[in-house]
Amino acid sequence: MRNDLHEALMDLVGVTNRPQPDQYLLNLAGVSLERALFPLLVRIGLRGPIGVVELAELAGRDHSTVSRQVAKLESLGLVQRRPGATDARVREAVATPAGQAMVAAIGEARNRMYAAVLADWTEEDKTTLTRLLRRLADRAKEWVAAGGGTSP
Repeated sequence: MRNDLHEALMDLVGVTNRPQPDQYLLNLAGVSLERALFPLLVRIGLRGPIGVVELAELAGRDHSTVSRQVAKLESLGLVQRRPGATDARVREAVATPAGQAMVAAIGEARNRMYAAVLADWTEEDKTTLTRLLRRLADRAKEWVAAGGGTSP
């Protein structure tokens, strides 16, 4: 396996972290939103209600930055913040109907993008890719949760 897996993952992360694919996706979805805000909105829409600390961890950003960005999403009417269900001291974010509509439009655009990127793949290849990526992501999350020991 040498460094092939690492290089492939780094290439993929490099593509997804560039501003151009995000802007292409927003354009394809017909959505006008700051590029820094849309990944947070999507995570809130898919995983909410969610606290800022958990959202920051998922996004790989500082929680104070995420807090300001969530406030911006709230001012745009895309997110609502409320006391947490299990701890009222924690403020959770949840997508409003307008936010959910935007998340749905971005999801449909992402599906069209993947369809184009994977157009020459067989259904079996796509299924295998999805299954293996899910397995990799789950094991990586377990490894991190266990404190990054030598084996997950």
